Amino acid sequence: MIWLTWRQYRVQTLVALAALAAVAIFLLVTGFQMRDLYDSTVAHCGDDCGSAKNALVVDYQSLTYYVTSLLLAVPGIIGLFWGAPLIARELETGTHRLIWNQTITRGRWLAVKLGAVGLVAVAVTGLLSLLVTWWASPIDRVNLDRFTALMFSGRNIVPLGYAAFAFTLGACAGLLIRRTVPAMAATLVAFVAVQILVPSALRPHFVTPEHTDVALSSLVSAPAGDGGESGASSGGWNANNVQLKGTGDDAYLRVGVLKPGAWVVSDPAAVLDASGKEVRGARGCADRDTDPFKCFATSDLHIEVDYQPADRYWTFQWIETGVFLALSGLLAGFCAWWLRRRPA
Repeated sequence: MIWLTWRQYRVQTLVALAALAAVAIFLLVTGFQMRDLYDSTVAHCGDDCGSAKNALVVDYQSLTYYVTSLLLAVPGIIGLFWGAPLIARELETGTHRLIWNQTITRGRWLAVKLGAVGLVAVAVTGLLSLLVTWWASPIDRVNLDRFTALMFSGRNIVPLGYAAFAFTLGACAGLLIRRTVPAMAATLVAFVAVQILVPSALRPHFVTPEHTDVALSSLVSAPAGDGGESGASSGGWNANNVQLKGTGDDAYLRVGVLKPGAWVVSDPAAVLDASGKEVRGARGCADRDTDPFKCFATSDLHIEVDYQPADRYWTFQWIETGVFLALSGLLAGFCAWWLRRRPA
């Protein structure tokens, strides 16, 4: 049975290994170039690192997004082209009957298919994730944005959970739909939906966030740094970790925390005065006809902020990987149960 599975999936496996080798060569070449630039400009820049870090970000930020997006796409591709046809193609062509009428039981047939092909899929994704994490480590140390949705999903061990989930999701869709192309379409829709839902609705609540009151005067008077140290180098934040949007009574603020790599999970909160009463619009220093940041420096205003500290990063990685591996196990168990109860 293992030999038969290899014969059926040898082309996909060889193509995947060839693509992995090509990507690995590219990542090794550009990765060493990035490290040379980091070591020569950022590593020993002392207290004046702004221009050096900006140069690294300008040279490699776009490429980092492309490489990370490629890694995020790999589990979906595995689900489409490895998982969905795994059972659907057999049921569609009727070849499963030939195997079941011999000495191979349905359970063994399913276990070998899910186990052998699934392990290869997870291994390929794991190797690619290892390469991308190594490749992007210099610019990740500058940006301190490992908690952002794209970077978190494209680093370390989480892609392994995604690959296992996408593969078993495709196999389950193929078993239920029994047609390869519709099963591929259903797998794509379901996987994309889960990838949108988890970062936005579930991930922020894996662990109860820390809570703090941030005085606007302390943000404005705090050293601005050079973006990288404050963890405020992207997302529209200013150098003091304040995001100001809108004007007049429709204006609102979102405040970060000056902690390296912290992830602010609270929605834009109300600006409060010293008594805890909400103030809005121009009364809250949000009138753009004046300089709101000068107003902040002399005000008694503050904002309540919920955030996840940077040292919880690996806790979140393990939790999310465990969630997707558990979902994979549930899907595999459902496939086994459904296969036993359905007629040939």
